[in-house]
Amino acid sequence: MSDRPLKVLLIDQDPIFRLGLRVALEQVPNLEVTSEAQTDTVALHILAEFAKNDPKAVNLVILELGNSRYLQLCRQLKAEYPNLPILLLSSVSEPGLLMAARDAGVDGYCPKGTLVSELVEAMQLLASGGSYWDGVGEVGSGEEITSNSPLSYRRSVSYRRSDGTSLPQSSRLPFARLRNNWHLLGINSINATLAEVTAKLQRPGLPLLDRAILAGQRRELLAASWLVNRLLATPQERQNDKMTALGAAQDSPAANPSLNTAIVIDSSIKQNYPSLLSPRALQARLFSSCVAKLQLPLQNLSDEPLEIDIFRQDKKRDLLYLILQKLANSLDELRASQIEVHRLNELTNIILCDLWQASTTDFFGKFTKVQVGNQNLEIVTFLLQAAKVVETEILLKIPLVVELFSYLLFQTDLSIDNAIYPAGSLEAMEQSLIILENLLIQVANCVVQPLLNTLADVEAIKQSFYDRQFISTREIERFRNDLSWKYRLRNYVSEAEAIFESRYELLVFTPRGIAKISIYAPRSQELAQLSGIPLLVTLALEFRDAIAPRLKSLLSFAGSGIVFVLTQVIGRGLGLIGRGILQGIGSAKLPERNLRRNDDRPTK
Repeated sequence: MSDRPLKVLLIDQDPIFRLGLRVALEQVPNLEVTSEAQTDTVALHILAEFAKNDPKAVNLVILELGNSRYLQLCRQLKAEYPNLPILLLSSVSEPGLLMAARDAGVDGYCPKGTLVSELVEAMQLLASGGSYWDGVGEVGSGEEITSNSPLSYRRSVSYRRSDGTSLPQSSRLPFARLRNNWHLLGINSINATLAEVTAKLQRPGLPLLDRAILAGQRRELLAASWLVNRLLATPQERQNDKMTALGAAQDSPAANPSLNTAIVIDSSIKQNYPSLLSPRALQARLFSSCVAKLQLPLQNLSDEPLEIDIFRQDKKRDLLYLILQKLANSLDELRASQIEVHRLNELTNIILCDLWQASTTDFFGKFTKVQVGNQNLEIVTFLLQAAKVVETEILLKIPLVVELFSYLLFQTDLSIDNAIYPAGSLEAMEQSLIILENLLIQVANCVVQPLLNTLADVEAIKQSFYDRQFISTREIERFRNDLSWKYRLRNYVSEAEAIFESRYELLVFTPRGIAKISIYAPRSQELAQLSGIPLLVTLALEFRDAIAPRLKSLLSFAGSGIVFVLTQVIGRGLGLIGRGILQGIGSAKLPERNLRRNDDRPTK
C-alpha cells in the first residue's frame, strides 16, 4: 500500500461480519477502520459528523447490498460526497443487482469471502481513483452484463488503474491463478479441520486416549499443510512462509502470509524464534480466534448459573460480539494515549467499568424506554445506577486482566498457570484466549445483572431478550434465587477455597457450550487479607488437611485391630468349637438297642 492512510467506514447489518472484517483489516498498515454502521441512517449521520469535524476522517466506504434501501444509500452518498469511493462487499451475485449498484454510484465490487490481500488491493485501487469489479466484467468495457454473459461467471478485473498503471502480473496469469486457487482451497480445508481438532483438544476433561488420537490428527494436518505449501505455493509465498516461521513477518499485505493463506506454525518453531509481530497484529490474531469460537453453542455447561443464561442464543452472541468490539476500541484508545506498562494496574478497573457502561449503552440502546407501572424509564440510565454493585460483585473479581492487557498492548511474556509463555508463541496465544473468553463472559454477566435485579419481570424486556423457558414469573424468580445463592456461596465458601488452593476458576467457550476450568495462580496476598467466614472456611480446610492423615492412620489401626480380633481370636475360637463338634459327631457309638437286636437273631 502507499503511504497515504486509508480510512474506512464499514456499513453492514451483521455485527459478526463487521467485527471479523475489522479484525482482519487491523493487521494491514496504513489502514484504519474509522467507524462502523449497522443501518443507512447511522451511516449518513456518521459521515455528516465527520464532514463537520474532520472531512478527511473517511476516504472509502465498504457496504453490503442488504436490500433496495442500500441502492438509495449509494445514490445519496454519491450526491452528497461525489469524491468518496464506494466498495460493495456483498454476498449478492445477481448480475442485475450488481449492474443497478454500479449505476447507483458504486465504484467496485468484491464478493464476501474474498482474500484479505485482494480486498486490500481493491480498496487501494478505489482510493486512487480506479475501479474494481470482481466477476461482473470490466467497468467501461461496453459489454452488457447478463445472466448468460461469461463475464458474470468468471473473475474479470480491470488490469489497469485510472492512472494507466497495470495490476501485478500474477493477477493476470491464468495458470498462476489456478495454482493459487488450488493452494487456497487445500489450505482452507486443512485449516478448517485443524481448527476443529484444536477445539476438541481444548475441551476440559478430555480422556487421555481421545487426547492422544486428536494430537496425532493435529500433527498429520500440520504435515499436510506444510506439504501443500511446498507443492503449490509460489516461491515468493514460500519465502514469506519461511520468514513467518522464523517469527519475522512484516506488517504488509504482500509479506504477511496471514493475508493470503492461513499458515499454521508449529509450537516448537514459535518457541525457538520469538515473534516480531506488532502488538496490534497480535491482538488482531487473538480477536480473530475469539470471533471464531463465539460461533460455537453458548449453552451453560458449568455447575453454576450465569446471568446470560436467561437470554436467547442470538442475544447472548450479539452481546458478546459487542463487548469484544468495545474492548478493541478501548485497547486502541490506550495505544493512542501511549500509556506505560506500570500504569495498567491503576487503570484496569476504570477500563473495565467503561467497557461495561459502553456495552450496556449500545446493547440496550441509549434512549430506549420501558413502561414500569406508571413510569416510563430509560433502560440504560436506570441500569447504570447499579455501577457500584456490578463493580464489587463481578468486575473487580475478573482475574488476569492486567496480564492480558500487558500482553496485547506491550507484547510482554504471559505468566500464567505456573509457566511463562513467550509473547507471540502458540501457547501464549492459547492462554491469552482463555483469559479473553472469561473476560467477555464476565462482562456480559455484568450487563445482565442490573436488569435481573430491577427489571426482570417486565414484559417488553422478556419478549425482546429472554429465552422461552424463562418467560414465566415463577421461572424468573427461581433463576434469580439460584443466582443469589451462587453469590452467597461464592463470597463465603467457594472464593475462599479457591484462594486457599491457589487457583482461579475461568469460564471458556468449548464446542458444546460454556464450561468452567481451573488454573493455578499465586494468591497469598488475598489469603492474608481474608477475614470472617471466608477465613473460617480456610481454617476448616487447613484443619481438615492436618487431621485427615492422622485420623486416617487411627482408623486404619483400629480397623486392623478389629480384623485381628475377628480373625485371630473370635474366628479361631469358633473354628475350634466347630471342629470339636464335628469330631464328636464322627466318633459317636450306635445305640445299644440296635446291638441287642443283632445278637438275638436266630442262627441257622
